[in-house]
Amino acid sequence: MNQIAALPSRAVIAVSGPDARSFLNGLLSQEVETLASSELRFSGLLTPQGRLLYDLFVAGVEDGLLLDVAAEHRDAILTRLTMYKLRAKVELAASPLGVFAAWPAAGGFPDPRLPALGSRLYAEDQATTATEDDYEAHRLALGVPGPADWGTDKTYPIEADFDLLNGIDFKKGCFVGQETTSRMKRRGTIKNRMLPIVFGGPAPAFGTEVLAGELRAGEVLSGRDGRAIALLRLDRIEGADLTADGRAVTVDRPDWLPAA
Repeated sequence: MNQIAALPSRAVIAVSGPDARSFLNGLLSQEVETLASSELRFSGLLTPQGRLLYDLFVAGVEDGLLLDVAAEHRDAILTRLTMYKLRAKVELAASPLGVFAAWPAAGGFPDPRLPALGSRLYAEDQATTATEDDYEAHRLALGVPGPADWGTDKTYPIEADFDLLNGIDFKKGCFVGQETTSRMKRRGTIKNRMLPIVFGGPAPAFGTEVLAGELRAGEVLSGRDGRAIALLRLDRIEGADLTADGRAVTVDRPDWLPAA
């Protein structure tokens, strides 16, 4: 049975004008110039130093592009994009469309991160059969991190698995933060990644240390009973007995994430 949930934590920005694609292509970590109508791509807007400011989805529509962004950051994203606009022939505006998720996929735009995440729909109204919390539980069960895990200007996109979830195009031209991102990938200096962990009982508090014996191996991020996302040091978790908040935790490496 398909589940459809409204995602009030997300909001939409409409982007139009003859320079819309080239404008965004020079800013975002994902290729936009080749985006087809009815196609969705996952991306990030980074700082010049390469840290992740905001995640977003870019949807191709007949009259331009839609950006699916965190609702709490929509105004800040509009301000930042306007700052970059200069003389580009681009129109940016908050859209009244709502964001919905369907899983398994049911119309709309297939989620580019993982097929199992279903699809995303953009509409002013849509019948629903589930809640955003249901969708978040589904995402967490697949081991996919979300905005609550990476925050703003705290994490490199590769640490948040953007490279494994189709959020970075390493073959495209320059984008903001590209130098650091490409260097991390090219040199293989990926020391930390977000991975799902399992444990008994309620989730440890956000920021709780994960220990490998007495060594710090990372920290717990968002979660719920029995399962959470953690940012972990890859060199300290293999074969180690891990604990958080005095409880045993185990890394549950998802199928889409290759072994270290």
